[in-house]
Amino acid sequence: MRDTPLSRFLNEFRRNKVATGAAVFVFVIVFIALIAPLVTPQDPYDLAHLVLRDARRPPGYVGTGGYTHWLGTDSQGRDLLSAIIYGLRISLQMGIIASGTAFVIGAVVGCAAAYIGGRFESLVMRIVDLQLSFPAILLAFVIAAILGQGRYQLILALIFAQYAYFARTAHGAAAAERQKDYVEAALSIPLSPWRVVLRHILPNSLPPLIVVATVQIASAISLEATLSFLGVGLPPTEPSLGMLIANGFQYLLSGRYWISIYPGLALIIFIVSLNLVGDQIRDQLNPRLRR
Repeated sequence: MRDTPLSRFLNEFRRNKVATGAAVFVFVIVFIALIAPLVTPQDPYDLAHLVLRDARRPPGYVGTGGYTHWLGTDSQGRDLLSAIIYGLRISLQMGIIASGTAFVIGAVVGCAAAYIGGRFESLVMRIVDLQLSFPAILLAFVIAAILGQGRYQLILALIFAQYAYFARTAHGAAAAERQKDYVEAALSIPLSPWRVVLRHILPNSLPPLIVVATVQIASAISLEATLSFLGVGLPPTEPSLGMLIANGFQYLLSGRYWISIYPGLALIIFIVSLNLVGDQIRDQLNPRLRR
């Protein structure tokens, strides 16, 4: 195998057994979520498959459809294992779309502010700093409450709550790149400002943004679950992890623990795994954190 930067990165990543195990777990979960219709015994979206008399059945119960509900059923008669897999699928979609869009918006805003400078930089970064002074969950909650329930409304709320993190990171990296000789050489040709930003400053500012992106995907998933649990995220018909936890919360003290506990465990383990992978990538991309 050729000694390339990518191969060195992967070899160093594999030395951390915990991060490697977390990465394998994340890959398996993502793969199962992608092929959810092929591996789940029930489609939680299909009302024809739901039987109300199978609602709130304990783990191991053999339902009307003839298959075993290994994790039990929820209050609507949905197979909890199927609902969790579909919920992870929805959470991944929401997290990747919201964080990816916030990544692009924040990177462009931060790099443009660092390149243009002056009053524009001061105005943009004061707005970003003001937004960062508020908890992301509070901003997302307010926007989601204003827009109402729904996937697109929730994605917009998550984008608004997250883009400032990318903008602040991109501004710091781009401000350092702006002072380097290769940027001055590109300006002396001359090239258009947007070409300098998009082809020179932004690509060299990507490593810290990639680290932030891995963390923000996990943050977006937890925000989506929190907002759905609070009733301002996805509608009750969507089997998101937050909605599954909310649906079973009222039955928790009555002994039907599985409706909330299993989706909660799936959410916690998945987010912790994402954070472990993100921490390892951060350590490798930041020379100051290398051991």
